[in-house]
Order: sequence, then C-alpha cells, then structure tokens
Amino acid sequence: MDQLAVRLIDFISHQDHALGLVIFALSACVEYVFPPFPGDTVTLFAGFLISAKGWSFLLVFGSVLAGSALGSMAGFWLGRWLKERRERRPPRHPKATEALDKLVERFRRHGEVLIVMNRFVPGLRAVFFVAAGISGMRGRWVLAWATVSAAIWNLMLIAVGSSVGANLDTIRGFFSTYSRLAWMLIAVVLAAWIIRWTYRRARSRARRRTGENPTGH
Repeated sequence: MDQLAVRLIDFISHQDHALGLVIFALSACVEYVFPPFPGDTVTLFAGFLISAKGWSFLLVFGSVLAGSALGSMAGFWLGRWLKERRERRPPRHPKATEALDKLVERFRRHGEVLIVMNRFVPGLRAVFFVAAGISGMRGRWVLAWATVSAAIWNLMLIAVGSSVGANLDTIRGFFSTYSRLAWMLIAVVLAAWIIRWTYRRARSRARRRTGENPTGH
C-alpha cells in the first residue's frame, strides 16, 4: 500500500485542481470500503498542497469530507441490507445470533458515541457503519455524526500534512506511531473485555453449582 500511496501522490502532483479534488474524494471514500487503502496518507499530502502549493483549503477539505460521508454511508446501507436479509432468513447458529443481538443493542444505546469514535480506530471504520445499519439507526443521524467524526479527523490530517510537507517517510512515521498506539489501546480494551467475560462466566458457573448442591454434600 505504500507504493500505491507514492504513485497516487506523484499522480496528483501532476494534475490540475479539479482532478486532484476528485481523487481526494475517491481515496477518502474507498478507505471506508477497503480499509488497507492509504486514504489518510493521500489526505496528509493534501495538507502539503494547501500550505506549499496554494490549493484551496475549503475545496480540499470539502472533497475529502464528501468522500468520507459517501464511504461511511456505503457501509451503513450494507448494514441495512444485512438487517433485512437477517429478518427474512434468521441465522442458524444461536451463538452468532446472540453476539449479533448484543452488538445491535450496544449500538442502540451508544450508537452516536461509537460513530463519532469510528475515524480514530484504524482498520475497523467500516465495521461501525455496518453495525449501525444492522441496529436500525436512522440514516440522517449516522451521516451527521459520521461527518462530525470525519471533519475532526481530516482537519487533523491536513494540519499534520501542512507541517510535515511532502516527506513520505515522515508521513509513514506519523501513521506508524499512531497505528501502534491505537492497536495497543484496542488490545487493552479487548483484554479487559475477555477478563470481564471470563470472570462473569466463572461466577455464573459457581452460582449454578451452589444452586444444584446448596448443602455442600
């Protein structure tokens, strides 16, 4: 993906503003559908073009934001389709159904917060919107919170891109550090969830054994 980012950056450098803006929008959109795509790296380069080449901040930011909104809603409508399919053909595996029901309930309770968080979780952004669609969240609210999240994230990328310039090694270093920290945080949260789940399951088993043999004989 690094080579793809280099080629895209080189290609944009030799294009006029109109085509460059289209590429910025498409790269931001594709990243939601295919997370390994280096859309964030391209947005960082957009920051360099604003500060060093005089590209319009409003046009660049608007194109990236539009692409992000389109990509997020693609994931959302996929979730809606899966929801309708599930209603027509319920899953056969009880455990899968139970896990999906818990995810749906979580999005019904905290969907707005989770959608705002999506841009700050590398590699899992599309999952948030698919889950939002499955849970039945309203499309206009998903779009609104997704836009807020994308606006904050892309402003940060453009600011970083303006400061580091077109040095791709610096850009890679920035994302390498960020990705490591983000995945470490995800690992900690996942480990805490596993420990909590294991503890609750052990307690449940202990209570069942106590109920089955209350006298201890």
